[in-house]
Amino acid sequence: MRHMMSWSSLFRLRQYAKASLWIVPLFGMALGVILAECAITADGVDWTPSGWRYSATTASSVLSSIVGAMVALLGFVVTIGVLVIQQATGALSPRYMRLWYRDRLQKTVLATFTGTFAFAFSLLRSIESNSVPDLGVTLAGAAVAVSLLLLLVYLNRFTHNLRPVAIADLVGRMGEDIVTRGVKEIRESAPYTSESRTSRGPVTLVRSPGGGAVQAFHTTGLVAAAARHDCTFVVPHLIGDFVPPGAVLVEVHGGTSVPDPRHVTGLIALGAERTIEQDPAFALRVLVDIAIRALSPAVNDPTTAVQVLNHIESFLTSVGSVRLPGRLVMADAHGRPRLVLHGRDWEDYLQLAVAEIRDYGATSVQVCRRLRALLDGLLDTLPSEQRPAVERELDLLRQSVERSFTDPARRAIAQGADRQGIGGGALPRPQ
Repeated sequence: MRHMMSWSSLFRLRQYAKASLWIVPLFGMALGVILAECAITADGVDWTPSGWRYSATTASSVLSSIVGAMVALLGFVVTIGVLVIQQATGALSPRYMRLWYRDRLQKTVLATFTGTFAFAFSLLRSIESNSVPDLGVTLAGAAVAVSLLLLLVYLNRFTHNLRPVAIADLVGRMGEDIVTRGVKEIRESAPYTSESRTSRGPVTLVRSPGGGAVQAFHTTGLVAAAARHDCTFVVPHLIGDFVPPGAVLVEVHGGTSVPDPRHVTGLIALGAERTIEQDPAFALRVLVDIAIRALSPAVNDPTTAVQVLNHIESFLTSVGSVRLPGRLVMADAHGRPRLVLHGRDWEDYLQLAVAEIRDYGATSVQVCRRLRALLDGLLDTLPSEQRPAVERELDLLRQSVERSFTDPARRAIAQGADRQGIGGGALPRPQ
């Protein structure tokens, strides 16, 4: 058991597989070789129609052309990938690349190209003067047609979906899904308890063996480990926090025995950067990055920031409706508190969503009016306990507008609420 891979190692392995651009194409190449052998075997039965028969010279020319074409197309897709990286880091957010690497269509295209290459090359090696893989040559032509179709779909997708507003829509929906699905999974993994006291007794500190950002918690495993030692684990870090080497990772309160530090640290995944699996704030961070990048003097595109605010408002509405607890106490089957996690509350999400955009867009009439409409909309839709934080943000926005617009007429315009920023008409504030 001690030599088995820990949960955190498996989590990092899954993250690597999701972000890798070579694993799926490698499987495609292996599948191409296997299918080529099957096609050669099927040709030995001699059942192919007469129209599918080729001379050795023709088959060799066709397969050689396919091999060269697949290599060229692979280079073309790699070139597109480099352009996407430049676009994302320059006009969007470097954090978005963490999500782009996982695109399934891109991996499917690469796997189809490598599979077709391996299929055609394997057939090419089997051609002899008196033996031609007729079925394989025909299937290779069909594979080329499928590859070209996938390439067109790939180009269509990335030419339309690389716009900032399209990225904001994608990331926003991912964040909303993580909020609803993640909260449901956590609540079903172990029962809650209203008891917030930790177990009495000595406190043992479990320190991080290495540094990294907290990517995920194995809540079920942590609760089970705490119950086994009759103690309570307190994790002082949020998802997304960077933990330096040697810092306290878990506080062990009480207990009849001391848990193995390696087992405890193996239930918390650390990595080089944040990931979205249990961190919906990471999606919100990407949205804010796109908006403030559009507001930078080098870009000066407040309309894009206004469009991103549409998706930020949708995200905040979802978070505000879920009512996330700021401190989560999870219990074992007997109702005893076993795991204490610190989470983000509504105010944390709200500040992350609007503070930087308000500061960077303080001189933009569009941004100020759209922020006012966003905050007024939250006041109208969210539960009453969420409204004090929204009202504080409204007051901060008012102060920012007063500092930036000294002329009374322009200040009055900037203080209006407009869902289009400019041109949608000022909206009355809900009572």
